[in-house]
Amino acid sequence: MPNAANSAVRGSTTERAFALSHLSNLAPVPITDSRLAALCAEQTRLAFLDYQGRFHEITERARHRFWARDWPGSYADAAERLHIYTHELDELAAAIQDLMGARFQDRVVWMAIKAVYSSFIVQNSQWEIAESFFNSLTRRVFATEGVDQAIEFVDTDFDAPPTASSDELVRQHTGATLPELLTAALTDCAAGGFAQEAWENLGLQVQQASNQIVGAFPDPQTDDPTDFGLEMIATSFFRGRGAYLVGRVKRAGQSLPLALCLRHEKEQGIRLDAVLHGDLDLSILFSYTRAYFRVAVGCPYELVRQLRALMPHKRLVDLYNAIGYHRHGKTELYRDFMAHMRKSSDRFVEADGTRGMVMLVFTLPSYDVVFKLIKDSFDYPKHASRSEVKERYQMVFEHDRAGRMVEAHRFEHLRIARDRFDPALLEELCRYAAETVRLEGDNVVIAHAYVERRVRPLNLYLREVDDARSVAAVLDYGLAIKDLAASNIFAGDIFTKNFGVTRTGRVVFYDYDELCFLSDCNFRDLPQPTTYEQEMASEPWYSVRENDIFPEEFPRFLSIPEPARSALFAEHGDLFRPEFWRGVQARLRAGEILEISPYTSARRLPEI
Repeated sequence: MPNAANSAVRGSTTERAFALSHLSNLAPVPITDSRLAALCAEQTRLAFLDYQGRFHEITERARHRFWARDWPGSYADAAERLHIYTHELDELAAAIQDLMGARFQDRVVWMAIKAVYSSFIVQNSQWEIAESFFNSLTRRVFATEGVDQAIEFVDTDFDAPPTASSDELVRQHTGATLPELLTAALTDCAAGGFAQEAWENLGLQVQQASNQIVGAFPDPQTDDPTDFGLEMIATSFFRGRGAYLVGRVKRAGQSLPLALCLRHEKEQGIRLDAVLHGDLDLSILFSYTRAYFRVAVGCPYELVRQLRALMPHKRLVDLYNAIGYHRHGKTELYRDFMAHMRKSSDRFVEADGTRGMVMLVFTLPSYDVVFKLIKDSFDYPKHASRSEVKERYQMVFEHDRAGRMVEAHRFEHLRIARDRFDPALLEELCRYAAETVRLEGDNVVIAHAYVERRVRPLNLYLREVDDARSVAAVLDYGLAIKDLAASNIFAGDIFTKNFGVTRTGRVVFYDYDELCFLSDCNFRDLPQPTTYEQEMASEPWYSVRENDIFPEEFPRFLSIPEPARSALFAEHGDLFRPEFWRGVQARLRAGEILEISPYTSARRLPEI
């Protein structure tokens, strides 16, 4: 979808290169603080425009990748887009350091840089993203403990929403039957759809979709077949091998959130694969455990508010993350957290669950996140280093999370009032994470933390629920392990204590210190003893290399109550045989991209 932001960034790379060349010629000449601030603000503006341009260029390729069924290219684009932000900041920080020289950490100059930069971005339709970009820069320069409103956009500088883009964000379809409205939305090329001739059996599919939607309304209240309206976000959402049109269907004063799920697996054309309806369905689609969508939009602020109207339980951080603006999502999380701290009085306590060997985990009971700190030394038998743990968390950020791994936001130099910590917890933090935590007057300063959404640990959940919910959770736990495997991830520790249950009832993985690529593992058959001494040996009598995995031993470590345990073995018994794992490895090594659906088979339309 064309937008103002795209046109604004054309040629920004050339402009920036020219500016840098010009500035290098000025370097020997002393310049005033105000002039220096203006030059640095201009460089930051150009760097942000360059980031915008590259971000949108990759995002806009998603439609072509989908149409061409270029799945390797689609996944490569998603990975490339993750690194643009860091690359731009690396270049910008180096350029500004060269320009500022001895004044690189002069706060007075940086206060002026912020003021000038704020005036530059006021007309940008993505100025909230631009503010976070500036924050990322100043934190590289100062490693600020806590926050500093003078040199950061702790709160936004602007009272009004970002300047609206020229595009029409919502498209209305009315005055026809529901199948006709769905056809209009799906074939509206200017609003994310595809031309009529691109579809396979579209007429039959929209009729099936209409039947599902009508059945989802609790009380039709009218028999008029034209008493429907569609309100659709006028752009498509791409992720993995899927495309999605998102909006709502209205009837007789009722409103139903809606997502139309498209697949293009055959040369015959695109098909409408599934219909998602209701807040819960859309919340799972936009889950914080999934990779980011690529969606072409000029004003993320408007898009996020439209999505929140469909999913009111979603926080801004989750929705900005979902559309690829994870750094601004982090800003929104921090702002939301600080606002909650101001209006609450409870204390941080140790989080529920089995105490970790690598991480200390604590939470504020009234706020649904957990804070995870790397311990100074790890309990036996853990042997990973601090840097290896950080690498695994970075790996999760860069990898397709398959809807099964919780997003972890990395925060540095957090400053929190000391009296908000339970004394017993604070003692634990200072004893076991002294390299990360220090006391400074009335504050606790945390050098490095991962912040994740809080979920209920699966081992605790299974003790608290009835048999039916226990069975459902354990079956989804087995499916979660398979979904991770399909995305080339082996959890390492498959203990139920390392998995959790979300608000929507999905089982997800959250303990990453033993995580590795499935392709790096060696799944072996368990050797059978041939002598009495081997059979009675207390230690393995066979050689075991570092990456050797014996799936037949998994059941020994699973404490799962009946009848859920029997259900797991009946449905997912192949998890405990090496043939399953080697089969997934073979498919991955052959270059096959295994699709993990963000919806259940119950939402799929019947095959034609």
